[in-house]
Amino acid sequence: MHEKNEKRFYNYDTPQNPIRGVNIGGWLVLEPYITPSLFEAFRTNNYNDDGIPVDEYHYCEQLGYDEAKSRLEQHWSSFYTEKDFANIASQGFNLVRIPIGYWAFQVLPTDPYVSEIQEHYLDQAIQWAENNGLKVWVDLHGAVGSQNGFDNSGLRDCIKFLEEENLNVTNSVLNYVLTKYSDEKYLDTVIGIELINEPLGEALDMDKMKNDYLLPAYNHVRNNLNSNQVIIIHDAFQPYNYWDDFLPPSGESWGVTIDHHHYQVFAPDQLDNQFENKIHTACEWGNGVLDESHWSVAGEFSAALTDCTKWLNGVGVGHRYDGSFNRGEGQTSYYIGSCEDNENIFSWSEERKVNTRKFVEAELDAFEKRGGWIIWCYKTETSIEWGVDRLIANGLFPQPITDRQYPGQCD
Repeated sequence: MHEKNEKRFYNYDTPQNPIRGVNIGGWLVLEPYITPSLFEAFRTNNYNDDGIPVDEYHYCEQLGYDEAKSRLEQHWSSFYTEKDFANIASQGFNLVRIPIGYWAFQVLPTDPYVSEIQEHYLDQAIQWAENNGLKVWVDLHGAVGSQNGFDNSGLRDCIKFLEEENLNVTNSVLNYVLTKYSDEKYLDTVIGIELINEPLGEALDMDKMKNDYLLPAYNHVRNNLNSNQVIIIHDAFQPYNYWDDFLPPSGESWGVTIDHHHYQVFAPDQLDNQFENKIHTACEWGNGVLDESHWSVAGEFSAALTDCTKWLNGVGVGHRYDGSFNRGEGQTSYYIGSCEDNENIFSWSEERKVNTRKFVEAELDAFEKRGGWIIWCYKTETSIEWGVDRLIANGLFPQPITDRQYPGQCD
């Protein structure tokens, strides 16, 4: 085991010194709501989203490799720069979680993805982080065949992660990522590797995922690489304590960490809930992890109290908040409020501004009861609720990061 690595990681093992991070979303893995301009280029009419690709897979497929490569390289080289990482550090954050898809490293013969370029930008970002005193989680955000059917996996409406060929390629990619970023060269900056983002547990054979994906990855790091690199496992949307008996608990090694993601905007009853109940729910998120055997971090959450950001739910899907949501399969919504002019801060009521700040502060206080937090995400092209840089600019996110206008909400 690397003594240096153990000291590095234990910088963040107490509530007195939590992870306070941001996600670098929509960069090396496209998400339409984060960079809508890339997808608006396909628009054919003003009435619906017909013809607009729903994810990165179809984005590349519709453009063809060479044109997709040209547009994506322009995006990768400009959407994030070292100045953003310097800003992140100056605003009091200490970590960035960087999503990347399997296709950055290896593809199926039938894949349309642009490949073997993103790794350069990931390595560049790790250097930017090191230059600015930030730590990094490398997050494998998309598996072959998709682990959840979300557009953020690269391929929407498909969950074929555990099919043999798909799993073999994903395992190959993961072993490469683990081997590279567990090397001594990276250990001071890359303090964790997330094995897969948001596998949809209810749609997967959990035993197969554990035995054929998660365990081999753990054994590769600990036994083949003899590394103490931190291994991060997303909770697969399972309840608290589900993972308690899987892999060594925190008492033996801080090196296995459970990543919980928390949102209150992806169901009508959440959106329509009384604000006081939303605060209570946020505070309970912090209490739920206190007796888990593994250390935990809230690896995603947001300031959002609506789902009004365009394409948040996916291209062509609409919003639950204003009743326009239409995903089929009996998923319905009803009118709660208007989404009109949602990205204009001057249209926000004072109550909405106050509530957003209260909600964010409750989340931060809750998550700092244990390992800390990584908010989603640092910036978008247009969204206020989902862009930390805009939240900060509008006084909706604490600066300094420990400032509280509404202290004690979770006491």
